[in-house]
Amino acid sequence: MDREQARDYIKDQLEGYLKARGINTARPFNCLNPKHTDKKPSMSYDSKRNKAHCFSCNADYDTFDLIGIEHGLTQPGDIFNKAHQIYGVNIDTHHAQGTQRTQDAHNTQEVKGQIDQTAYIEQAHSRVKETDYFNKRGISQATIDRFKLGYEPSFKTQAKGGYVTWEAVIIPSSPYSYTVRNIDPEADPTDRIRKRGSSSLYNREALQSGKPVFIVEGELDALSLIEVGAEAMALASTANADQLIKYLKSNRPKGGLILSLDNDQAGIDTTAKLAQELEGMGISFLQANISGGYNDPNEALIRDKEALTQAVQDAQDAFHAQEEADRETEREEYQKNSTAHYIDAFINGIADSVNTPAIPTGFDKLDRLLDDGLYEGLYVLGGISSLGKTTFIMQIADQIAMSGHDVLIFSLEMARTELMAKSISRLTLMNCGGDTSKAKTTRGITAGKRWSGYSQVERDLIQDSIQAYSKYAHHVYISEGMGDIGGSEIRASVAKHLLITGKAPIVFVDYLQLLAPHNERATDKQTADWNVMELKRISRDYKTPVIAISSFNRQSYKDQANMSSFKESGTIEYSSDVLIGLQAPGAGESNFDINKAKNRNPRQVEVMILKQRSGATGKGILFDYYPLFNAFMENGEVKELR
Repeated sequence: MDREQARDYIKDQLEGYLKARGINTARPFNCLNPKHTDKKPSMSYDSKRNKAHCFSCNADYDTFDLIGIEHGLTQPGDIFNKAHQIYGVNIDTHHAQGTQRTQDAHNTQEVKGQIDQTAYIEQAHSRVKETDYFNKRGISQATIDRFKLGYEPSFKTQAKGGYVTWEAVIIPSSPYSYTVRNIDPEADPTDRIRKRGSSSLYNREALQSGKPVFIVEGELDALSLIEVGAEAMALASTANADQLIKYLKSNRPKGGLILSLDNDQAGIDTTAKLAQELEGMGISFLQANISGGYNDPNEALIRDKEALTQAVQDAQDAFHAQEEADRETEREEYQKNSTAHYIDAFINGIADSVNTPAIPTGFDKLDRLLDDGLYEGLYVLGGISSLGKTTFIMQIADQIAMSGHDVLIFSLEMARTELMAKSISRLTLMNCGGDTSKAKTTRGITAGKRWSGYSQVERDLIQDSIQAYSKYAHHVYISEGMGDIGGSEIRASVAKHLLITGKAPIVFVDYLQLLAPHNERATDKQTADWNVMELKRISRDYKTPVIAISSFNRQSYKDQANMSSFKESGTIEYSSDVLIGLQAPGAGESNFDINKAKNRNPRQVEVMILKQRSGATGKGILFDYYPLFNAFMENGEVKELR
């Protein structure tokens, strides 16, 4: 990466930098400004700006600032170099103008935007026997040759105050990258590593071996595990954990992973981070301390190879045992999908159904067509505008409430008071024996100034109707909405009602196309599809009928009602259990006039069963509809779809 990319990458590590120093970034912590004596934690991590900010002294720090403070560095160049060393970042300083590379002693060439280091790696490997460094670290000649480990007696690199020369070993990670490690025992322990090339993850090819791969920190740790017969990959730095996560998202390992990072705080924190990510990705993994009481696998190899070998074998055995246990659990869970596991529930369901009969709509002939009434499932009722859809389902809701069942009505178009007035208006018609000269309209009930002209008989009729409504009103729950009620809100309301009352309510929705979208970017069709499916799930999960109104396509206004009439009909047509269409008699005929049909008094409306998963279709009931008094009455005639 270039200098700007490296700077951005290191700045992005701020939260991890703070956590590695034991700071809980979710809470305020003591200010890191050395000039500020912070008696009360006043600094916090600002994730939006990616800064550590103190609200007391106003200090504002990024990763570079804190590295400078921690290491006592003030010069930008020194801070930059220290940050690169900490995070193992290599800067490609090659430019078209021929700028000299930091390490220019080797014969290299550009390949696909990277520098091919093969010649130098071979040259360094040819000198490896000039050092016994790898042998002292427990690495055999076979492993040295397999991974082309090398030796560089005079590696020139930049350090404080200019360039210095290291005696170093070379650990290649690809034909285009390698790690330089200062092997001078007197060297600064915090400044002994240089990276060349863009590849940071060491021996990541092992992830495709099909065997469990140990994830460790350093290259020497990976080589140590390979030395005792394991597959291993090194992060090269805990700061590269994000690179591994990114790599695994597009390159899933063929085997699982065994997390075996160093036994220090950085290793512990990184292990926790990786474990969380791997679990989220569904990648099999195991956490294992194979180093025992030593800090890392290489130290364990040097001190007690036999113990390390046994620890590796134990970890592999534990991983395979865990895999087998997971497979057995998966087999058991999968087998639960067979119907053998549902026979008892099926039998109990039949027994329970004896005590949970169909819920009558209150319309006798309609109930016969619906196999005695409403059952668990999604009922969608559609019709053209102003044909009485809301009035029809409100009358059904009231008649169900009269029988003692709770109903939840979600009204997305009319106010609660309008719906209540509709119910009371209907009751005035019923209570006066169907005499339309005496019954009261919705406006006649809600317009208070009209009452002054009413006779005592009219007043008594309204009061008696209100009293009749109050006898079942405690079973009627109306929620008003305007763009703020969707499938999720309806589910929450049903769950709350069941929790408080112990009874699953019958749900009415007026109407589907006004339900709120689950996603602001969703199209009208996507919104309708999602809400239909959610209403279907609600009916299934709470084992209760859900009745929803749907508008018709405008091109269906003169046609006979059919399944394709429903607006955004795809999911409505296929997901509903019962489809009911309201139409005026004669719809679809050449001389049909909808306005003339609406002007009849009473208006005639055919309620047609267009779809019914568990019953007959193609039949309907002719109703007399009194729109002024919000009432439907069966006139006894059964209709057949033409």
